[in-house]
Amino acid sequence: MTRLSVEMLAADTVEPITSAGHAQLGIAVLAGIAVIVLLITKFKMHAFLALTIGSLALGAFAGAPLDKVIESFSAGLGDTVAGVGVLIALGAILGKLLADSGGADQIVDTILAKAGKSGGKAMPWAMVLIAAVIGLPLFFEVGIVLLIPVVLMVAKRGNYSLMRIGIPALAGLSVMHGLIPPHPGPLVAIDAVKANLGITLALGILVAIPTVIIAGPVFSKYAAKWVDVPAPEKMIPARASDELEKRPSFGASVLTILLPVVMMLAKALVDIIVDNPDATVQRAFDVIGNPLTALLVAVVVGMFTLGRPAGFTKGKLQSTTEKSLAPIAGVLLIVGAGGGFKQTLIDSGVGEMVMEISKDWGLPTLLLAWLIAVVIRVATGSATVATVSAAGLVAPLAANMTDTHTALLVLAIGAGSLFFSHVNDAGFWLVKEYFGLSVGQTVKTWSMMETIISVVAGALVLLLSLVI
Repeated sequence: MTRLSVEMLAADTVEPITSAGHAQLGIAVLAGIAVIVLLITKFKMHAFLALTIGSLALGAFAGAPLDKVIESFSAGLGDTVAGVGVLIALGAILGKLLADSGGADQIVDTILAKAGKSGGKAMPWAMVLIAAVIGLPLFFEVGIVLLIPVVLMVAKRGNYSLMRIGIPALAGLSVMHGLIPPHPGPLVAIDAVKANLGITLALGILVAIPTVIIAGPVFSKYAAKWVDVPAPEKMIPARASDELEKRPSFGASVLTILLPVVMMLAKALVDIIVDNPDATVQRAFDVIGNPLTALLVAVVVGMFTLGRPAGFTKGKLQSTTEKSLAPIAGVLLIVGAGGGFKQTLIDSGVGEMVMEISKDWGLPTLLLAWLIAVVIRVATGSATVATVSAAGLVAPLAANMTDTHTALLVLAIGAGSLFFSHVNDAGFWLVKEYFGLSVGQTVKTWSMMETIISVVAGALVLLLSLVI
């Protein structure tokens, strides 16, 4: 080996901030995660604070100097926010434009009108389609608030089983949230393991379609038999867009939502076909399909295709943008703190420890990533916390993976992060209250649906890893 290559290797090697052995590091990881779980579940502390304190606890138990721990946490927080913060903000603006302009309701009404002609048989499939399209630019909680009134109205007016209509809509939203960028969880995992966003998006869609069919329309048949409840009258609010004089067209609304997806998929396709980083075409699509470019273009286009038809003035557009950013402050802080926790894990040497130990376990890396995300999800109730923590633990395992397998690693983590939502998850209570269910009924329907999504998506990821 030449002196230059030795120096390059030395420069790439980062010394851990602690000299702790595997046993101490293992205890430190368990202690750090236990602190996070305890603060979130027992003391109802915000996940941002819990992740920050948990990172410091991890470093302390690992025997690392606290000033080094703080440096690692701060660096991880800064890198994560820099990597995905702007994308989350742009996604929030696009989602708010879609909701406030009436574009989302236009999509809903058009699809429901078409589905109604089938005598109701197509309605569960229509709800999946609506949730999948609407769920692309919207955060999960926003999507629920937007779609639940529609679910309740359709169930009431068409005399459908609430679960037969509601479960497909929830499945569509949940699958988008866990597997498809530009949602925060997948973006953070992509950033952590250095995955290709375009390939992850393409494979995510491939996994999402059969997953949402099984967890949505198929499972809803059984959920409707287990829990047969009517749509609660008091929970059917008026839709904001009903007050608008005009709304964007169906075509314009759908094209605006799909624009960033098409741009990012085009980049992934060109990367595969051309496979020459110096080629002019590939360099051009590297810019066009960059997530920041794609989402920024979609937002600007949306101001004309969504805002203008709804009669938005310049002041209204500015107001909509401002209102879209305020609610994501908490999300950005959680994602950033998760990045800080991830970096603390890596700098403490935990990633290397997981890599060495996993060799002896004989578990496939994708299954290991899924299992870690499952454990953290069930313990904390947060899909985002599960994603960022699991990504930090398994990031070193992605070092020698191909682009496709790194993308599958992201999807395995995302699938695990959706496993069995229960009483420590805000989404559980949101669904319970909107649908007027008991805790037991919510477990039989919502919790079971989330588990099906997690297991089916995880199995499909493992299957894909064997064939590509």
